[in-house]
Amino acid sequence: MKKILIVEDDTSINHLLKEALTKEGYACDQAFSGTEAGMLLQMNSYALVLLDLMLPGIPGEEVLEQIRKSGTTPVIVLTAKNELQEKVDVLTGGADDYITKPFEIKEVLARVQVQLRHLSRAPEQAVLSHKALTLDRNTFLASISGTELPRITKQEFAILELLLKHPKQVFSKEDIFEYAWEEPYMGETKTLDVHISNIRKKIKTLTDEDYIETVWGIGYRLKP
Repeated sequence: MKKILIVEDDTSINHLLKEALTKEGYACDQAFSGTEAGMLLQMNSYALVLLDLMLPGIPGEEVLEQIRKSGTTPVIVLTAKNELQEKVDVLTGGADDYITKPFEIKEVLARVQVQLRHLSRAPEQAVLSHKALTLDRNTFLASISGTELPRITKQEFAILELLLKHPKQVFSKEDIFEYAWEEPYMGETKTLDVHISNIRKKIKTLTDEDYIETVWGIGYRLKP
């Protein structure tokens, strides 16, 4: 299930968007300020972000900048600003689309579908790498400086794959579990923690460098 972050300080609009998107089969997180959005973006990964610009706390433009620094997540801006130059500035600043308020919910849903369709068509890299660590998604091999990691499992490979696809992003345990096991996360963390520990041990057989960093209270990320 694709997860969408709704960043909108108007409570009624935020709830309206969540209700409509949920009916279409999307999972949704809600943020009512730029500060709250920034925290959620650090803890979770999203298929798409609906972003208002005029927010309390961190302005929407700064939230957009934060998203672009950490990856290529599609962003649709929702705003009452209607001047041409403002639209141009937002699009050149990293937004993928722009919808002016007031809007019809059908238009929002259609534009969300278009962005996600573009995302699904984007070709994925066959080889992912970070420092000396390389993952070959065609051969299902992980290696350090050309030497294969010993007996890597499907879930261990998937965990590394997710981290290498988004090297600057912090992932919650829920996000990692659902990506690697392809099933709903039920709150139990021991299984994931054991797999992370096993990955670290296997990497340590080939190098003293750490590749997975624990972000306390949130989850894990690739160590810079």
